Amino acid sequence: MSNPSVSYVIKESGVAFGTSGARGLVTDFKPEVCAAFTLAFIQVMRQSFNFERLAVAIDNRPSSPDIAAACIAVANAIGVEVDYYGVIPTPALAVTSMEDNIPAIMVTGSHIPFDRNGLKFYRPNGEISKQDEISILAVNAVLPSFEVLPLPSVQLRAAENYLSRYLNIFSADLLKGKRIGVYEHSSAGRDLYANLFEQLGATVVTLGRSDSFVPIDTEAVSLVDIEMAQNWQCEYQLDAIFSTDGDGDRPLLSDETGNYLRGDILCLLAAQYLNIGALAVPVSCNSSIEVSGIFYHVKRTKIGSPFVIAEFEHLMKSSDRVAGFEANGGFLLGSDIFVNGSMLAALPTRDALLPALAVLAMADKNSISCLVKQLPNIFTASDRIQNFAREQSLALIEQGLSEPLSLLSELGLSDVNIVNVDVTDGLRMTLNNGEVVHLRPSGNAPELRCYVEAGSVIRARGLVRLILNSIKKLKV
Repeated sequence: MSNPSVSYVIKESGVAFGTSGARGLVTDFKPEVCAAFTLAFIQVMRQSFNFERLAVAIDNRPSSPDIAAACIAVANAIGVEVDYYGVIPTPALAVTSMEDNIPAIMVTGSHIPFDRNGLKFYRPNGEISKQDEISILAVNAVLPSFEVLPLPSVQLRAAENYLSRYLNIFSADLLKGKRIGVYEHSSAGRDLYANLFEQLGATVVTLGRSDSFVPIDTEAVSLVDIEMAQNWQCEYQLDAIFSTDGDGDRPLLSDETGNYLRGDILCLLAAQYLNIGALAVPVSCNSSIEVSGIFYHVKRTKIGSPFVIAEFEHLMKSSDRVAGFEANGGFLLGSDIFVNGSMLAALPTRDALLPALAVLAMADKNSISCLVKQLPNIFTASDRIQNFAREQSLALIEQGLSEPLSLLSELGLSDVNIVNVDVTDGLRMTLNNGEVVHLRPSGNAPELRCYVEAGSVIRARGLVRLILNSIKKLKV
């Protein structure tokens, strides 16, 4: 029997592209599926770039080593050498593969549960585009025979380059006198962060390292994680707590009281510190970005880093300092910029370290909570319903488009009118009382996400609970 075609294997796999890479159940990532995606990716990249090497790294999920081994096996089978960097943050892989001008594959499912995983692909000049995804799915080559072998030795250069990126622009006494907690859990960068903060002068307390995978979602931080942070702050008298999601591209940073900043608020402050002129941000981000008046130009996009990155070239026409970020806190640097007299190269993929370090630098003479209080009083909250079929989410959104006031009533919101409906990504309704309700199916998992804006934290959190509890009772 002849070997199957790449396109057939991918089509039958159950693995599909979402907002950030190809995602699916671990049981769907069979060796031939990993090989098919890898071969298709390499073929698409060879249409535009000359290369003989591929970079690969993984997160700490139990399934990631086997997936990486299959990807490496098929690359070797077609004569492509592989630089294997082991467990490192996704942006660390991107920094070095871009420096080497070679493509890269990160094996990660980011924040989604451990029974799922994913592949994130990088061109030699950054994340693949949505058009690249279409091209990968269309490759019709025959899958070659390959043998999955043990993983090669881990190269340390990518981890070292990533730390040097920030040690070169921030002074060695940046965090002098600060007590920084590092919530390590199962983050791919947990062996790097304490070292970095110590080299920047901080006293570091490492916290919560886990031998099992912890699916931290920086857009929907659990009550358990919030309470842990507050307890740690009281116990260790910390000035801030830093953490990330599973693959280290989305940050969590607390203020001096142990309260975690929303990702878009963290990045807004970071962009201010970096003197960014033009921003691209998804429609789900806090309206304070525009209301603050800090930025010359702001472009709203669909949710997902490829859509943010797609706007950078256009924004370059209005500013030479371009960046983007997402509500999850991932910061994307769209242009080379000078920081503290040193050049920081563009990194058009989500990064957790830059926004956290920028805000800690801003807080040198002021507390983090005071920095937040200087922003407009617009507060965002978000959460999700897991195991909510995409078809259910789409039906709910369709109901909102056809009968928006009826849907709001069913969600527990009466005596309000709608002043604006935005369908850039999902259904985003601005109400006449200034509040915002945004419903959207996740692109990575069977989940319905709800984002709201309100005039207080308590009101925003209460709205999310009210809306999601109401949806659970609906027959959609």
